[in-house]
Amino acid sequence: MKQYENENFLFNYLNQLFFLVLIFVMLYPFWNTIAVSFNDPMDTMRGGIAFFPRKLSYFNYQVLFQTGAIPHAFFISVARTVINFITSVFFTAMVAFVLSRREFVLLKPFTFILILSMYINAGLIPTYFLIRRLGMVNSFWVYIVPGIVNAFNFVVIRTYIKTLPEGFIEAARVDGYGDFYIFTRIIIPLCLPVLATIGLFVAVGSWNSWFDTMVYNSGNVNLHTLQYKLMEYLRSSQSQGKSAGDAGAMALAAAAGGSSMVTPMSIRAAITVVASVPILAIYPFMQRYFIVGLNVGGVKE
Repeated sequence: MKQYENENFLFNYLNQLFFLVLIFVMLYPFWNTIAVSFNDPMDTMRGGIAFFPRKLSYFNYQVLFQTGAIPHAFFISVARTVINFITSVFFTAMVAFVLSRREFVLLKPFTFILILSMYINAGLIPTYFLIRRLGMVNSFWVYIVPGIVNAFNFVVIRTYIKTLPEGFIEAARVDGYGDFYIFTRIIIPLCLPVLATIGLFVAVGSWNSWFDTMVYNSGNVNLHTLQYKLMEYLRSSQSQGKSAGDAGAMALAAAAGGSSMVTPMSIRAAITVVASVPILAIYPFMQRYFIVGLNVGGVKE
């Protein structure tokens, strides 16, 4: 018994040690990015910043928010994320509800088409021509319409709906209620966990997306998202190096009216923090629904 207790203690100790190391490895890059973003830009060029800023400075954030591009891009990203969250979750859930009903005549062909879209894609060029023919190039709607129904999210929601007791729907039909009333007043409240999970997927995907901005809206500065701006700064820092005399850095500093000068490394860290904070702030409130939705929305036997 004593040997068993010693082995159990050793296992728990090594297990906790392993997870502490894992947590450190996962959190350190982001913590270091925060430290760099609050460090003096010119001092950042020396390197060696680990956990805390060596010379505390808010100049990087002053540059970001005193040039109008970043706040406007932040607003576009927020608007895109909120609208995508509402429309994609609602319409995907609506399609999932319809295709979960066995009495629906076109159940099999519609389901087959949706599932097939998960495996077969027309490609970038045909998709671009389609978007252009629909008049959504250089338009805000290109962020909303193409992803309004997602096949994977449809499968998850439909699987969840099939686990609900059929008696709820039958009782509503007996009382004379239609399908839309059943969907909005019965199905949606009962599906809140899985809808919150899917909503988190949609929100994170929309917030982090930049490729569609580059393909469809790169010519319209007013529709650039925050992540696209981050990508531009990353690309600029890679091409221009870490030189403190970078022309783009001097332009930003001049626009901010500061006597100091931002560097690609410091401005990149500041934008990364600004782009990450909203998702990090929302996730704790969604975590409970996220875990329940993943557990209940899985495949049932």
